[in-house]
Amino acid sequence: MPSALPLGDPAPADGLLPPQVLDGVGHRKFGLYVHIPFCAVRCGYCDFNTYTAKELGGGASQDAYAGTAVAEVDFAARAMEASGLPARKISTVFFGGGTPTLLPAGDLARILAAAVGHWGLEAGAEVTTEANPDSVTPGSLELLAKAGFTRVSFGMQSAVPHVLKVLDRTHSPERVPQAVQWARDAGLDVSLDLIYGTPGESMDDWRASLDTALSYAPDHISAYALIVEEGTKLAAQMRRGEVPGIDDDDHAAKYELADELISAAGLSWYEVSNWSRTPGHACRHNLAYWRGDDWWGIGPGSHSHMGGVRWWNVKHPTAYANRLAAGQSPAAGRETLDAGTREVERIMLEARLGSGLEVDALDAVGRHAVAGLIADGLVEPAEAFKGRLVLTLRGRLLADAVVRRLLPE
Repeated sequence: MPSALPLGDPAPADGLLPPQVLDGVGHRKFGLYVHIPFCAVRCGYCDFNTYTAKELGGGASQDAYAGTAVAEVDFAARAMEASGLPARKISTVFFGGGTPTLLPAGDLARILAAAVGHWGLEAGAEVTTEANPDSVTPGSLELLAKAGFTRVSFGMQSAVPHVLKVLDRTHSPERVPQAVQWARDAGLDVSLDLIYGTPGESMDDWRASLDTALSYAPDHISAYALIVEEGTKLAAQMRRGEVPGIDDDDHAAKYELADELISAAGLSWYEVSNWSRTPGHACRHNLAYWRGDDWWGIGPGSHSHMGGVRWWNVKHPTAYANRLAAGQSPAAGRETLDAGTREVERIMLEARLGSGLEVDALDAVGRHAVAGLIADGLVEPAEAFKGRLVLTLRGRLLADAVVRRLLPE
């Protein structure tokens, strides 16, 4: 959720969606994303729509936020019904941020209960919250599990103190195994998020972080290359020469090490930056994004998508709260994707998945590119013969270049 919102077209105040969202709706899953825009400290690399002030006023304060989010849940249910969308149970819910677990567990449970009250949950639905290791307790995790949460994704980032310091992370490495064990005791699946390529991080540092994370036997690991966005503290530090810049070769070497160690530990990649212990432990909510399913985004700055219509909420929590208090949609703008744009996005996203991209669905340009990609060692030839393109390790390192060769002219 980058800091700058797209422009798009005006979004109607009543939240009604155009008729095209009904096309093929029975074949698409429905998920919910809930943005919690609060953090104890803004990390130096963070470009997300988050706020560190405890009190922003009115329905934007941390204390009042759950009620404001529930108001959008109620608004979403009315808008979807009025738009003619059939009743669908929720297949996945994801609480992201920010740090969702800065809110009391009871507030998160209240938001989830409101959503379940309107739509219900599919059997075996996945319900995730992100969390910092220092923002949970055994009691809070037990309450979340009882409320219906099934999974927690901890922002570990690194096991090395000097790397965490550069990233402005507030937890100590010793807190991570505690939090993981508390989650396990509560019956929650555990995912760990790691970041590689932090200025000053050596290869030994990165190996130590991977070994440490794997020693906790997580169900899922995400490993992301550090991207430094303009306007962040870290970008300013790089500009002033206080920390070294990003090294693409260093990123590539660290990704290769990540894949080697994570795979050796029994987890398999299913998306370029994500590995899971079993297919059932893959993040189904993110897979729904990558496969073009439907989701409604709750919260300031949240993005939503239904049947090729995409919209996004106003960014500031106060503006968001004020619109809902007035009974209006919090959407700042929206766009309707044409067939060409949807096809480009499908290729860009599905090409990164371990399940691969269907060759027959490509146009002539894409199909012509397949032989060259196989010859260049970027996709697996055995999978190509089965009608799908699956990236090799080298292909994952060059995923953007692979996608460009597959795109329509």
